[in-house]
Amino acid sequence: MVAYIRRMAVVKNRWLTAELFNDGVALCQMIPGATAMQTTAYVGLKARGAIGAGVSYIGFGLPAFLLMTIFAALYTSTSTLPVVNSAFNGLQAIIVAIIANATLSFGKTTLKDWQTLLVAGLAAIMFSLHVNPVIVILSAAVCGLLLFKTKQSHSHPADSSGQNASTITPLLLILSASFIGFVVLFFCNRALFELAVLLFRIDMFAFGGGFASIPLMLHEIVTVRHWMDSQTFMHAI
Repeated sequence: MVAYIRRMAVVKNRWLTAELFNDGVALCQMIPGATAMQTTAYVGLKARGAIGAGVSYIGFGLPAFLLMTIFAALYTSTSTLPVVNSAFNGLQAIIVAIIANATLSFGKTTLKDWQTLLVAGLAAIMFSLHVNPVIVILSAAVCGLLLFKTKQSHSHPADSSGQNASTITPLLLILSASFIGFVVLFFCNRALFELAVLLFRIDMFAFGGGFASIPLMLHEIVTVRHWMDSQTFMHAI
């Protein structure tokens, strides 16, 4: 996804330079959440300001949102059919292969020395002991502070201070609208408010993109709250 966004933004439309795009991808990989969606928002921010970031984020996520809503509705009405159950039972094996492939891909680019191997090993042990995933993530951060020396970042001078100033107002409007949305949910529908806050918290700790959110969601939605069983969760993946 990120490679395709790069071709669109840098090569085809020339909204960003290659260097500026690479800096943005590095930033998106450092912060929690889905890297591809954040990269899209970064491109929109650099091309059209804060409003552009919001529009890009919504435009990128909307197709998947609509498809998942349709598929979830179809699954709810057909999950009891034998043919649907058989198909999903076969797909579960593919899910394991997809996650294993992602693990290998991340491992090749990340596990390059004994420090990273140690952190990954300790995290794997903690997960096997059913430790809360948030505690595992925070423990990994502490290990990072102890084991890794901070590298000096060669920051580039700001090239558009006027643009930065012009993004403050729309950014504050977006933040205010989000806050108001949470307040409205709190007073109108506590169940939806709890759901929104839970997913907000999960995304805040999803370092590493979408796959990193899976153990967090499994823990909170299946193990703690029992909103669905593990088989239905696997079907959703």
